[in-house]
Amino acid sequence: MSLTRFLAFSFFSITALAAVKVGVFDIEVKHTFTTAQGLPDNQVNCIASVGNATYAGTARGVAQFAANAWRPVAGFNGHPAEVCAASGSSLYVVYDGSLYRVTGGANSRLGALPGSHALAVAVRDNDVYVAARDGLYRVANGLARIELPVNPIEIRQIAVGPGGELVVAANEGLFIRNQAGAWKAEYPQDGNRSWAPRDVRGVAFDSEGRLWFASPQGAGVRSGTNWKLITGLEGLPYDDFTTVATGERGVLWFGTKRGAIRFDGKTWEYRQGLRWLPDDDVRAISVSPRGDAWFATSKGVGLIERKPITLGEKARYFEDEIDKRHRRTPYGYVAAVQLPRAGDKSEWIQHDTDNDGLWTAMYGAGECFGYAATHDPLAKQRARKAFEALRFLSEVTQGGEHPAPPGFPARAILPTSGPDPNLHDSKERDIHTRASRDHLWKVLSPRWPKSADGKWYWKTDTSSDELDGHYFFYAQYYDLVAETPQEKEDVRKVVRAITDHLLAHNYSLVDWDGTPTRWGVFDPVTFNDKRAWWAGRGLNALSILSYLKVAEHMTGDPKYQSAYNKLVTEDKYATNMMVAKIAAGPGSGNQSDDEMAFMSYYDLIEYETDDDLLQKYSYSLSNYWSGERPEMNPFFNFVAAASLEGKKFADAFQTQDLTLTGDWLDDSVDTLRRLPLDRIDWRHQNSQRKDIVAARWFTPEDDERTGLGYRRDGRVLPVDERFFEFWNHNPYTLDTGGGGHALGDGAVFLLPYYMGLYHHYIQ
Repeated sequence: MSLTRFLAFSFFSITALAAVKVGVFDIEVKHTFTTAQGLPDNQVNCIASVGNATYAGTARGVAQFAANAWRPVAGFNGHPAEVCAASGSSLYVVYDGSLYRVTGGANSRLGALPGSHALAVAVRDNDVYVAARDGLYRVANGLARIELPVNPIEIRQIAVGPGGELVVAANEGLFIRNQAGAWKAEYPQDGNRSWAPRDVRGVAFDSEGRLWFASPQGAGVRSGTNWKLITGLEGLPYDDFTTVATGERGVLWFGTKRGAIRFDGKTWEYRQGLRWLPDDDVRAISVSPRGDAWFATSKGVGLIERKPITLGEKARYFEDEIDKRHRRTPYGYVAAVQLPRAGDKSEWIQHDTDNDGLWTAMYGAGECFGYAATHDPLAKQRARKAFEALRFLSEVTQGGEHPAPPGFPARAILPTSGPDPNLHDSKERDIHTRASRDHLWKVLSPRWPKSADGKWYWKTDTSSDELDGHYFFYAQYYDLVAETPQEKEDVRKVVRAITDHLLAHNYSLVDWDGTPTRWGVFDPVTFNDKRAWWAGRGLNALSILSYLKVAEHMTGDPKYQSAYNKLVTEDKYATNMMVAKIAAGPGSGNQSDDEMAFMSYYDLIEYETDDDLLQKYSYSLSNYWSGERPEMNPFFNFVAAASLEGKKFADAFQTQDLTLTGDWLDDSVDTLRRLPLDRIDWRHQNSQRKDIVAARWFTPEDDERTGLGYRRDGRVLPVDERFFEFWNHNPYTLDTGGGGHALGDGAVFLLPYYMGLYHHYIQ
């Protein structure tokens, strides 16, 4: 670790805000059970938990899950189990037209329904009720019919309260029967809102005795005699309900036709799609005392298990997964993999990406922060491996039939023992891209030259985002990991080569054909004078200034500072980067630019010593981050927090303290906690939600952006309710993911986690 970084780190750790001690929390893990795991049928009608056992009522009988296996329950085979419920140590189930109680393996027939289909069953202590199409019954020496609140009535769910009141959710409304047997239609009132609910889909009493109901109008909860009505405005994600179920203390679950919803009194969680459920149409829910939620669907039983974990354990899980599946070639480039069978991780296929260097750099930077925070030798080993992989991208381009100028890094490599990638990335494809999509696109053949030793294809046309990743990683590796003179010289050598390449070619990356790459351009004439490049002048100014500062910091060579000074004073690059991104509102612009910018800000502000420039750069980052704040992005938040701590900006009117305030740290921890262990690209559909505000961009049309939105509090959807691979995604996109054939790596977690640990934001 450099002395400057060490002293800054030590001072920060003493003066900054207290770290959040995350400790142990629950992570949710999905399991799916079908006939392959022992269910009698995949058509599951009901589910109930009794002690440590769970029962599933299916179209062909009842099965019990215990000791990690499903087994048929004797006496309940071959016929449909229609509804079921649990109370104490007993299961109550309507099977083949009769109501049974199952206790300790013994079955008792409580009575036969008079020839009609069962709709619901509810039990509390000795009160047992069954609803059928032709009536409502109470168990009392058989089944005794009780008076209906209205007739006809279509009952959906029933519940028995702690005081013995019976509540009915029906198509005709919400009805409550007191202990004296008198019915009342309930019209909940909350302030100036009053509902006459119809089409009520579910009712339940929670662990605190509060009554809940669910209808297409929304949900409601009664505490004492007071009602609170809940819609999307209050955070309810969806309202096409199918059922309501009591969870562990303070928790309630709602089943819907498009997923399940968990509410703990503060946070709404929407569990939709194959990441969480076998099927979105949830028929019934049962929750264990531990909080594990079981779901009955037409495609089997689903289980969302709550498992205790720490952030450190989560990091080790992702690191193990990366070591097992995500290291491509002997150099270990880290990237997503493909799954031949959806959701099946037993077999995977590695492939190159356009940004092997960038993704490996961000993974490696995380390990650099990890080593600095923990001194774990394995973290240093992983960081060194990433360094060697990135260094090779600058070495493989030298020599061969199409050598690049010294210092030019490739995008990616592929072994020549495999298929020729030029058959896909052909000259004809480049011509088509230039004609149809990008008139500045390079026509380059071969796009994948061979290395001098003939072992590797290397990909050309390297872009600025690759360079941003390289320099970001090299800076952290040099300061935090490289300890011996030779280790530091290894880094200096590769950084010097790339930076000298840029200086020798007028601040551009020049490919083997002698012309700049499509996106590797940073020169003043292009960005200050050419209209096609104006929108990118802020970001590219930020990038090149950052590169030069990293090179000057490592080498001490005055030529890098001289080039930097010229760009700042003569070409106004420090002014250009005051607005590093031109955006028109939430979700607008290129999200890759955000990831690039925050990496460059971190290095530039770290190494700048001039107070005037520091104020400019800090003010630029502060404004940029204010637009990113609703994204709950821990990487962006930690970069901004570390870079802006104690920074000020003085203008003619005031001196602003740019230190981050507010709930950015809580948002960051929430994202780190909720990022799923399951990194498969399951489809998430959120465009139907009721708690979403459609994004609008501040354009002349000022129209809604189809497919983009955010929650009522302005924040994007939580990370466990959408899919993304990297921090360069658009978090305002509502419908995300695919068919379960891609498996992302965990570097998206590791970088912000270890960065937060290093900067003492979390512990």
